[in-house]
Amino acid sequence: MDDNSLKVGSNEMELVDFRILNQQEDGVYEGIYGINVSKVREIIRVPELTELPGTPEFIEGIFDLRSVVIPVVNLAKWMGITPPEDLEKNLRVIITEFNNVLIGFIVHEAKRIRRINWSDIEPSTFAGGSDSLDGSKITGVTKIEGDNVLLILDLESVVQDLGLYSPDVDAMPHNQETFSGIALVLDDSATARKIGKEALVKMGFQVVEATDGQDGLEKLNELHGTYGDAISDHLKLILSDVEMPRMDGFHFASNVKDDGRFGNIPIIFNSSISDHFSEGRGIEAGGEAYLVKFDASTFYDEVSRVLRGHMK
Repeated sequence: MDDNSLKVGSNEMELVDFRILNQQEDGVYEGIYGINVSKVREIIRVPELTELPGTPEFIEGIFDLRSVVIPVVNLAKWMGITPPEDLEKNLRVIITEFNNVLIGFIVHEAKRIRRINWSDIEPSTFAGGSDSLDGSKITGVTKIEGDNVLLILDLESVVQDLGLYSPDVDAMPHNQETFSGIALVLDDSATARKIGKEALVKMGFQVVEATDGQDGLEKLNELHGTYGDAISDHLKLILSDVEMPRMDGFHFASNVKDDGRFGNIPIIFNSSISDHFSEGRGIEAGGEAYLVKFDASTFYDEVSRVLRGHMK
């Protein structure tokens, strides 16, 4: 479902708009959600599933998709939502791929694809909602027609909670080369920032954190205010997520590379999006590597390779 018409630096994304319905005493509440098209392999009707004994009830089972076994999560059950009856005809499974993992999510309806500018997406600031969804699982919100609000799910965090993906910073190589200086880490997910920070601290860096591309540019200006034209002697690396509210990683990188003060500081993208198109966009935007979250050994090897290249 890749759309190659999205340009580097456009600060746009495409979302699959899907719905989760909640039966309440006063009627049916429709939750409007989105997931980046780059993470969607395909959308299918609910297949025949094989149940897995001993798993939580929101894991409906597994099925075989072209010789790949895929677990299927019922998002409504995971959210603790009671759906209305007679939903069978509209139920869909969104097959996602991120962090090199394939997972299916049952939704009540898949509506359409929306193109949205990241500047129109605000960070999530609420702790919960009428659909009982933990606000920490929302990375951004944006208004759509009719003054409705679309919530962008942090599926990476959801999958970690489900135990289907468990990054392990302790698997970083021991007794290997270490570095010094500052690394700037951009990610709207507090969980992902924590993982990136821990990994870079193990490699010897001091870490400055930013929550999105706009915040990243502000942090760069603050560092330049401290170190001036010698900033590259201190700031050795920028590690950036791709999907972030207000300004995405590609747009951020394009801004950095167009700024003579920061253009020689290496940028490594660290994203849950694992498609080749996004990797190509990252290199085009000025990134020197594109990592898929989170393999400790690959992370160390690629960061070391990029840094050694800049030491020559």
